[in-house]
Amino acid sequence: MPTSVRPRHHAGKGVGLGLALLSAIAFGGSGVAAKPLIEAGLDPLHVVWLRVAGAALVMLPLAVRHRALLRRRPGLLAGFGLLAVAGVQACYFAAIARIPVGVALLVEYLGPALVLGWVRFVQRRPVTRAAAVGVVLAVGGLACVVEVWAGLGFDVWGLLLALGAACCQCGYFVLSDQGSGDRQAPDPLGVIAYGLLIGAAVLTVVARPWSMDWSVLAGSARMDGTPVAALVLLAWIVLIATVAAYVTGVVAVRRLSPQVAGVVACLEAVLATVLAWILLGEHLSVPQLVGGVLVLAGAFIAQSSAPAKGSPTPVAGGGPEPVLSRPGTTA
Repeated sequence: MPTSVRPRHHAGKGVGLGLALLSAIAFGGSGVAAKPLIEAGLDPLHVVWLRVAGAALVMLPLAVRHRALLRRRPGLLAGFGLLAVAGVQACYFAAIARIPVGVALLVEYLGPALVLGWVRFVQRRPVTRAAAVGVVLAVGGLACVVEVWAGLGFDVWGLLLALGAACCQCGYFVLSDQGSGDRQAPDPLGVIAYGLLIGAAVLTVVARPWSMDWSVLAGSARMDGTPVAALVLLAWIVLIATVAAYVTGVVAVRRLSPQVAGVVACLEAVLATVLAWILLGEHLSVPQLVGGVLVLAGAFIAQSSAPAKGSPTPVAGGGPEPVLSRPGTTA
């Protein structure tokens, strides 16, 4: 009966919103935990490898359970592993070694705007006027975040690496859209498990962990002057900022629409900036905070704008559900 179903429906949405918020908090804390390890002497690529390899081990049982995916969707698994896991994380962690966490993450949020650029100029498909406004807002906000009037006061390589993370995120969005209309879409948790395994394999070759200074993990790292055990930071990155973040994010998308989950996911950048402010002492100026709001507003509009009536559905518009939710930008 409707009277008995409705409370469950609302309860499900409430649980979904709570899980989406937990996912955003978990993802947002990855950079704050990783930066002290990098400053303690670990190479950014080694931190990424530790994160991905550790999470891959935890998710290995899921990979075994969904082993049929290797035969059914090898392209999707490879794309997720190379772009959403290895590419995004390597670029992001390398970026935060040079520029503030909040700035790197906000630059990365150009991903949805880049998707719309791909749709409009490469695929030559129409985008809505609202989506175009979202792109303009995101680009204008980015100009404020990097303070272009001050001659790009941040490390240029750091900004380029953050932009590289946005491009990897864009590439995954485009790849994921190829299967968005498939009624037999693969289980997202299986895709994540294999993405982590593939990402770990690629990063093992690139990062060469055998050359890592393992002694750093036995000591402590400083978080704005406060010593914290390196293993505690690593455990947070692997178990909370990766495994728990992905799982809660996927479950949230199943209870909510992708658009609503995407809006909550935008809180990741806000939370990461606030955490970096409190725990790392990385303060942003008023223009940068205003720019951050514009970037997030533009990303939200770009992801949630409905396609023009009677036109082919843009990738970033309100079309069929994607194979996965947006990859955790610091995933």
